[in-house]
Amino acid sequence: MHTKRIEQMLLLAQAQGLDAIALLPGPNLFAVTGLSFHMSERPIVGLFPVDQPPALVAPALEAGKAREIEVFPYTDEEGYTMAFHEACATLELADARIGVEGLRMRLLEARILQRYAAGSELVPADDLFAELRLRKGAAELSALRQAIAVAETAFLDWLHELHVGMTEKEAAARLMARLLTGGADTLAFEPIVVGGPNGANPHAVPGTRPFEEGDWVVVDWGAYVDGFPSDITRMVVFGEPAGPLVDIQALVMRANHAGRAAAGPGVLAEDVDRAARDLIVRGGYGPEFNHRTGHGLGLEVHEPPYIVAGNQTPLEPGMTFTVEPGIYVSGLGGVRIEDDVVVTPGGSETLTSLSRDPFVVRR
Repeated sequence: MHTKRIEQMLLLAQAQGLDAIALLPGPNLFAVTGLSFHMSERPIVGLFPVDQPPALVAPALEAGKAREIEVFPYTDEEGYTMAFHEACATLELADARIGVEGLRMRLLEARILQRYAAGSELVPADDLFAELRLRKGAAELSALRQAIAVAETAFLDWLHELHVGMTEKEAAARLMARLLTGGADTLAFEPIVVGGPNGANPHAVPGTRPFEEGDWVVVDWGAYVDGFPSDITRMVVFGEPAGPLVDIQALVMRANHAGRAAAGPGVLAEDVDRAARDLIVRGGYGPEFNHRTGHGLGLEVHEPPYIVAGNQTPLEPGMTFTVEPGIYVSGLGGVRIEDDVVVTPGGSETLTSLSRDPFVVRR
């Protein structure tokens, strides 16, 4: 249990007029308790009243994980009804305003809470959870650095396996294997490895297309280590880089550098986006840069702060996020270069270290 983080969460909850917080398995429950569960047909809910000790409703088979929090267990045979009834009654949640995760709360758990905490109101509290996790401490940054190191080493080793004729799916599978055997606890996401015209889709799925000589390949990958992920994108070229993507690559590299250089304490998140985007707009590819410049990186691969126009959140030391400008030309392909960045008291630090030039495969 992370007692100080729970106290901080409940102070934020009180400031928002909430009587309790309800958390489902996922990053927020892990952030305050260190407990990790899978979402399934068996509901698990952490309950955190502002004026009482917290509790957990969970299947009996999971109860052994929770040694520092009161557990209301249930078995498959008896079902969860009585456990939730007892927990909500014990914690006096009737008529309470309960903060919940708007992006995670399922209808199943919502209806359970509304039934057994009679008269309660479920209030989205995503801003509260974002505030709780925005600034990373030394241990969290150490995990991020290790996740990046694992991902970068796996990528460099994987490059030696690539050759013309290999399919995108096989290349992605080999990269996943390198990550998992190279120190990743799990994948940050299934890698994007797409070449040629497929690279014009920012979130393309690797398919059966074989790599051809001259292909430019977008590679987006990452690893989880100790609960924190990396998220990196680089370009791979089969043969000597040539064609219109050479100039597009150079423009995206400049935009990436501009975005990273703009980051620092007090800088608005949207100003980092603007620094990268303006270069691409002036280069004539504004419409082809069709996503935000970046997203926060922490317990989740995508979380606040979002580096996008309209986000006036001032950056603070300890905030971590990606800078990933891209240009995507239909029928031709795409270029994206993504780095992981942390705001420091004196500016920012780029945590990723791989070259931003295209990586050339000559076989």
